[in-house]
Amino acid sequence: MTLTEQTYDRLDELANRYFAGRVVRKDLVRRVKVGASVPVYVLEFLLGKYCASDDTAAIEAGLQVVNQTLADNFIRPDESEKAKAELKKKGKHRLIDKVDIRFVESDKKFWATLHNFGSKFVNVPEEIVYKYDRLLGGGAWCQLDLVYNDLEDNAQKTPFYIAALKPIQVAAFDREAYIDARREFSRDDWLDLVMRTIGLEGSEYDLRGKLLALTRLIPMAERNYNLIELGPWGTGKSFVYRESNPNTILISGGKVTVAQLFVNMSSGRVGLLGTWDVVAFDEVAGLQMSDSTVINMLKDFMESGSFARGKEEIPAEASVVFVGNTSKPHEELVRTAHLFADLPSSMIDPAFLDRLHYYLPGWEAPKLEKRLFTNHFGFVSDYFSEALRQERKRTFVSALDNDFSLGSHLAARDEKAVRKTVSGVLKILHPHGEWSHGDLREYIEFAIEGRRRVKEQLKKLAAHDYAKTSLSYIENDTGREVWVEVPEQPEDFDVDADLQAEEEEAEAVARLTTLDLIAAGESRTVEFKQTARFNTHTNKADKNIEHGVVKSVAGFLNAGGGTLLIGVHDEQRVTGLADDYSLVGKKQDKDAFENWLVGKLVQELGDVAISAFVEIGFETFDEGDVCRVEVKPSDQPVYAGENAELLVRVGNSTRPFNTKDAIQYIKTRW
Repeated sequence: MTLTEQTYDRLDELANRYFAGRVVRKDLVRRVKVGASVPVYVLEFLLGKYCASDDTAAIEAGLQVVNQTLADNFIRPDESEKAKAELKKKGKHRLIDKVDIRFVESDKKFWATLHNFGSKFVNVPEEIVYKYDRLLGGGAWCQLDLVYNDLEDNAQKTPFYIAALKPIQVAAFDREAYIDARREFSRDDWLDLVMRTIGLEGSEYDLRGKLLALTRLIPMAERNYNLIELGPWGTGKSFVYRESNPNTILISGGKVTVAQLFVNMSSGRVGLLGTWDVVAFDEVAGLQMSDSTVINMLKDFMESGSFARGKEEIPAEASVVFVGNTSKPHEELVRTAHLFADLPSSMIDPAFLDRLHYYLPGWEAPKLEKRLFTNHFGFVSDYFSEALRQERKRTFVSALDNDFSLGSHLAARDEKAVRKTVSGVLKILHPHGEWSHGDLREYIEFAIEGRRRVKEQLKKLAAHDYAKTSLSYIENDTGREVWVEVPEQPEDFDVDADLQAEEEEAEAVARLTTLDLIAAGESRTVEFKQTARFNTHTNKADKNIEHGVVKSVAGFLNAGGGTLLIGVHDEQRVTGLADDYSLVGKKQDKDAFENWLVGKLVQELGDVAISAFVEIGFETFDEGDVCRVEVKPSDQPVYAGENAELLVRVGNSTRPFNTKDAIQYIKTRW
């Protein structure tokens, strides 16, 4: 497609109207990229200066300048000796190259390595070193003025000197202008603009596909975010970390050392995790840790956001990303092993993997082909990278609290992971702080899914420590609890095979004493509830808690039966029913509580089910009364509430079935 044939759409017009000079046509990037082995953000640095326009003539003229600049200033590695000869002849030259600085103790000075120029001993002023300390940790692409001077007396007799240097990054960023302009876009338009910014055409993806692609950006917007993406080759897993952001560094396979990541004790230089916003490990299957200290320190850093080396505790904000290819189809890994099977053995440690906030299913990303690349405008990469970097200073981790609560199976790390993922998505799509209830619901479900994918694999590795994987959220206004599934996870139940075993287990449980049940803990046929009505945080009756009791009974009725103990904490200790008694009328005793509970169950589940299959009793302990609800399996489906939900006990939790699953379950169960 020629420049004059380019079709501008409504989003192109919006982007150019509100972000004039900050957007660039992404097909031009691909066009200039041919033959230039520099990251995309370097090319867009030039395109943003000369081609950030929707005027065809201006773009054509700008392209000529860009191509001429690359021809004059960019040196191909195979032309390095020619470039040195030219520099000696002219005395001074401006070039674009990757610059890496190191301190050589024997010389007691800093030396710069210019990668394409092909010199490891280039003199660099110390003020440049201290001004741009990132050059000490992996290097960065820069525009620099290099001079030749063979008169200076130095031990290495190296005549190359850096006279001036500027890392290729946005010079200034006006966050208020960015926020104000964001308000002119709908959520979906902004999402498509972000997709175009990373080079993809949003119209070729559904919403889920867009969110999966966007998740790769969360580590750039959220501090100390730990992400893993494993999947087939050719889906662009590492592109955004290698090409599109000057604040990230990509390490491809090889050996990783403590000095490289944390601190070099001999020089005192802080490593990559203290220097970069994102440290991404590519080809993670081939990653080698120099010793066990690396994985242990990385594990601690991923949890705390700091690391200790020597006497100092060093805080750092780097996000950690692992990307790599899977050796087998994910269906086979789920069935025969686990989704972490392709990681190095040193990393297949439950305590390490539990630090991951999100497992991005790389097998859902399509193989990159021509139709998926956009020919429209997106943000200049270094501008958008700076926008994401500015967002790292803010947080939306409490954004869900007004509308939603997280379910009881989410441990502290699960909740932290979900909140950070939601926060990251909001920073990218809603930096102005405005979103709808429906938007937030989508992001919560998406966040829980990615964390549950981690937990399901941990359950395979250490079932006794990670038994609770039924992650859910609760709508604060309705009390409805929603369980979030992972698409590739097989159902945890087989009605034909498991129902008889559940019924036999429930019958055996019914013969045990209450103390024995408490000592044994929760299971697929035993559940504890601290209260049936009383919210211990608000000191008031709570419909969500009441509905939780109804759900538990309904789940047992529709499965193999079970026992519900009310007045027992999840930590296997008796708490008593005194708080619930205070809410059941004047008598405030077990009789009044039983009348309320029976009435509640009949109202929600129906009289037949409760009278025929539910038996309520009480036992008194030093800490107070415990209500024991024995539930037998119903001989017909039992539906809960006005919405007629079919709830079934599956594993250690109660789940609502959608219409399709409910029909299949009913046909098999009854």
